[in-house]
Formats: sequence, C-alpha cells, structure tokens
Amino acid sequence: MTTDLLPNSNDALPNLCGSDDLIARAMASKSPVFLPESGIDFRSIRSAFAIALHMHQPLIPAGGNDLQAAAVIGNLQFMMEHPEVPDAHNWSVFRSCYGRMGDFIPELVNQGLQPRMMLDYSGCLFHGLAQMGANDVLDRLKLITHDVRYRHCVEWLGTTWGHAVAPSTPVQDFRLHVRAWQHHFASIFGLDALARVRGFSPPEMALPNHPDVAHAFVKTLVDCGYRWVMVQEDSVEQAEDGGPVRRPHVPHRLVARNSRGETATIVALIKTRGSDNKLVAQMQPYYEAKGLSRTELGGISVPPVVTQIGDGENGGVMMNEFPPMFFKTIPEASGSASPPMNGTEYLEHLQAAGVSEESFPAIQPILQKRIWDRLERAAGPERLDAVIKALRKEDGRFHMEGGSWTSSISWVRGYDNVLGPMESVSALFAEKVKGGMTPEHPSYRNALYHLLMTQTSCYRYWGQGTWTDYGRELCRRAEAVLSNVS
Repeated sequence: MTTDLLPNSNDALPNLCGSDDLIARAMASKSPVFLPESGIDFRSIRSAFAIALHMHQPLIPAGGNDLQAAAVIGNLQFMMEHPEVPDAHNWSVFRSCYGRMGDFIPELVNQGLQPRMMLDYSGCLFHGLAQMGANDVLDRLKLITHDVRYRHCVEWLGTTWGHAVAPSTPVQDFRLHVRAWQHHFASIFGLDALARVRGFSPPEMALPNHPDVAHAFVKTLVDCGYRWVMVQEDSVEQAEDGGPVRRPHVPHRLVARNSRGETATIVALIKTRGSDNKLVAQMQPYYEAKGLSRTELGGISVPPVVTQIGDGENGGVMMNEFPPMFFKTIPEASGSASPPMNGTEYLEHLQAAGVSEESFPAIQPILQKRIWDRLERAAGPERLDAVIKALRKEDGRFHMEGGSWTSSISWVRGYDNVLGPMESVSALFAEKVKGGMTPEHPSYRNALYHLLMTQTSCYRYWGQGTWTDYGRELCRRAEAVLSNVS
C-alpha cells in the first residue's frame, strides 16, 4: 500500500492545487522507471507497438430536476440514475470498462505473458467514480499501478484535469488543468506513481497550431515535468519543409516557436491514422508492426514503434471486440519479434541503446511553415496577427484552430454562447489571482474546480442543446463563486 499520497480534502472537492513543490520533485525524477523491469530484449526485436486507452466522463449539473440547483455529478452516475435516457443501459458496461485493465493485466501476467497498456483518465472521471462510490474500480487500478508484478505493464499518461482541448483553452488555464491532474492523480495513487508518469495525452489529440499558443502548450508540458507527448499524425508537419510526416514509426521532436523567437521542444510519439476505435479494439497496431523492420536512427539500428490510442469505453467495438482481441493478441505478441511496449519503456530502451533525442526528426504543428515563410524571427504578436489575417484572406482553408484526431469538429465555430461565458470566467479567475487569491485562500480550490469544469470539451462537442446548457450553467456557478471571493 502506498504511503506517499497527497491528502484528500474533507469538503468533497478533489485535491487540485497547493502542493506544487512536491509535484515538481516527483516529476523531476531522472531515473528510468520502466527499463529495469522491462524484460524485453530490445536488440533482437524487429518492431514494437504501443496502445493506449482514453477514458473520460464529464461532470454535469444534473443531480436534480432544477438545472440551477442540481448537484454536480459524473455523467456515468447520471446514466445509472436515469435509465430512460438514450444509452443509459450501457452505464454498467462503461463502469466495468474503467476498471477492466485491473483484471486483464494480472490474468495475463500470471500466465507468464507480457501485456502492455497505456491509460489516460481525465480528472473529471476520477472524481465522478469516487463520487458514486466506485471504489472497486479505483482499487483495481491501484493494484496494477503499485504492485511490482504488474506496474511495468501499465503506463499512466498525464492529461488535463477537465478534458480541456488546448487550442481553445486560455493558456494560463491549460497549465492549471495540467497541474490539477497531477495533484489529483497523486492524491489517489501517490507521488511515487506520479513520478512514473512521463508521457502526456492531449484531450481529443488536439494540438494548437497558433505559434504563440503552441509554444505555451509545449512549455507547459516541459515545465510540468513531462518528457514526451502523443500527437496525431495529421496535426503536425515536417519542420524543414512543411510536408507530411515521413517516418511516423520513430520518435520525433515537436518544436514550437513563438512570435517572439522563443522555442520549446518535447519528444513526440506519432499516433498514426484516424480516430476509429476499431484500430485499438482489433489490435491493428500489432499487425501493422509485424510488417515493419528495424530502421536507423542516429546511425543506430532500432525497432520502429506503432502508436495508437482509442476511447476505452465508447462504442460496441471497445465493449465487445477489444477484450477477446486483447487476449488473443497478447499471447501471440509476447516474446515475439513485435512485442507490445509502452511509450516511456520504448524511449528508455532507445536511450540505453545510445540514441539521442537530437537524432529524432523535427516536426511542428500543421500550417506553421506558411507562417514562418513570411514572419521575421521575433517579429512579435502584432506582426504574427497580420500574417495570419493575410493567409486567411488568401486561403479560406487556412486556420489557427489547431489539429486533432478528427477534422470534422470545430471546438470554436458555433459555440459563441459557451465560449463567451467561459472566457468571462477565465478572466474573472485571473483577476482574482492578480488581486491576491492564492492556493492558500479558502475559496481558491472551489473556484479552480468550477473554472476547470467549465472548460470540458463535451460542452462543445455534441452541438447546441442540453450540453451547451450544462456548460453555460457551470459558467454561471463559477462566476457566482468568484464574485464572492474577497
């Protein structure tokens, strides 16, 4: 049992702030965390595959019939309590999905196999599970996080607490989301477990492509201790020529430059292809990896890696097809020339083999090459805005909304009635902080909790209606909380 938990609160709110020094020390650990327990002969394998499951349920003001008075509960709890709503019958299957790796990993390890899985859970989901008393789910996750027999098989990926998409979240608030998730995770699993969290999974695989926002995104991840980030193949371009990624199965360096000439860089693993959950459910990355051979990186022979992530609960394919395919594939892949590996495990093996990050190809967010062709270095934000306006005028397809795992959804267009209140809450929070509201202030954590909830992507995913009503109501509550801060 871990003894290094950050304290849980006694007021029903999650631990979201106040221990930055402890978090920073945990994230600063330089020792390899997976390599000593890996058990994979990296020199002899031909290729590898890395798969991740993304899990999320939003928090909604739906614990009652009156929207303005209803308690905030997890959407899973709402499904459980309202069998009449569409898809509610799946609530118990969803609940099972959130804990199933806690069953699958021990079963496979106890068969002498080498399963691997990366897990990405939003803070909203963690809080909603705790609220509804799903302690058995959290206990199964703790088992595979702490137990030395299983922990090398599971890699937790950091994310934002409120499932906020980076391109349309104020940069200062995005940083609050990242730190809040680290606090909340450490309060559940401990600081030692947090020290093993080296990779970051952006919600919706959304990567900002506005240079100043992209730079802030990468700088936030680096400042918060992350070593690598997963990015969608279609959201980035080759830094030297703006072309598509040519070697998606090797690590890259994501280079983010802003209008002032500052640069921030982080290692990136490329999530290939689209957002179809079938790719993970049917273990397609393994079969793709089987068709690959060793390649050279920095003059050293290395196995390429196929990286993929999918929703871990949504859709019948994940509920029904994934478990039998996972149990079919892991026995075949374990000990093979194309074994499963987790992202940090793979990168630590590369480092041990003598491959330096400087040898990774450089990429940047999509459409930036067109900006850098016109923008003088360190020209400043005003000049950048002028260049962007000119490019938009010349080409209606040019945009600065970022890239994600689906190009069919905008996180901005058509949501002014949510974005306006959200931006007002953000500005009010910043004003209170400037006025002296620190994490030690008795109202800070409650205000932060409400701010982060307003920025959940779900309020800008399902179109106008109930979900935008939820978003506006949470903004109203957040403003009320902040207005009472003195």
